[in-house]
Amino acid sequence: MKTSLLILFAGLLLTGCATTSISSRKQERLGSYNTLPAEQRLAVDTGQIKVGMSEDAVYIALGKPSQIIRGESSAGPTVTWLYLGTYFEEYRGWSYYGHYHSYRGRYYAAPYMTYDYAPRNYVRTEVRFDAGVVKEWRSLPGPAN
Repeated sequence: MKTSLLILFAGLLLTGCATTSISSRKQERLGSYNTLPAEQRLAVDTGQIKVGMSEDAVYIALGKPSQIIRGESSAGPTVTWLYLGTYFEEYRGWSYYGHYHSYRGRYYAAPYMTYDYAPRNYVRTEVRFDAGVVKEWRSLPGPAN
């Protein structure tokens, strides 16, 4: 019961943080937000992006990108924003530390299997701009667990 309440509280806290972030970014770039068409403003308010949005609109909706990649296409220069996600990957290994046994008065380290988790990053969302306007974007699935 306590665990489920803790998970519920953490979820509400994280949801509240996301809304606050959009609100603070909206205030930060209020001039750009006010010039957006109504459809784009609605998308930005819900953290979504659409083709045709400006860099400012994407920044308000998704936040600062984890990485910015500059390139060139046949149409001219391009900019790609990458947003990273994180997942925890389980790894296992043998350890000898802290696990001692006694056999006929002698102590020896016995191997045992250990489990742990390491954070791993992956590209969650990719947004490509041409001339400062979203030309395409895609949301990528997280790694299968």
